[in-house]
Amino acid sequence: MKLGTVMIFVRDLPRMREFYERDLGLEAVPESAQPGWIELDAGLARLGLHQIPERVLAELGAQDASPREDQPVKLIFRVADVPAERARLVARGVPMREIAPWGRCDGVDPEGNIFQLAT
Repeated sequence: MKLGTVMIFVRDLPRMREFYERDLGLEAVPESAQPGWIELDAGLARLGLHQIPERVLAELGAQDASPREDQPVKLIFRVADVPAERARLVARGVPMREIAPWGRCDGVDPEGNIFQLAT
C-alpha cells in the first residue's frame, strides 16, 4: 500500500490553491481538476484540496483562520534548507513560527491549517 493523496477540506478553494501553488511552490495536476477539487503535486504524494459544499459552509458560519492547534493532522514538507525556506515564506507574508531546536519550522496556511518545513 502506498499513500497517493492527502485531502483537506477548504472553505475557499481558489485562495487555498493560490497559496499552495504560489507560496509553497506545488504544481496543479491539470487532469485532476474537477468542480470543487484540485490536486497538487507534492512529490511522492498529491495534496488534494476539496471545496466544502455551500450548504455545509452555511452551517459552519464565519471562518476563523486562527491556527488550528487542536487538529490531529499536520502536512510536513521536505525542503533542502529550512532557514532559507522559512525566510522566503516570511518575505511572502506567510505566518511562520520560529525554527525549533530540532530544526523544523511550522507555518499556517490561509485557513489556519498548520504545516511544517523539515529537512
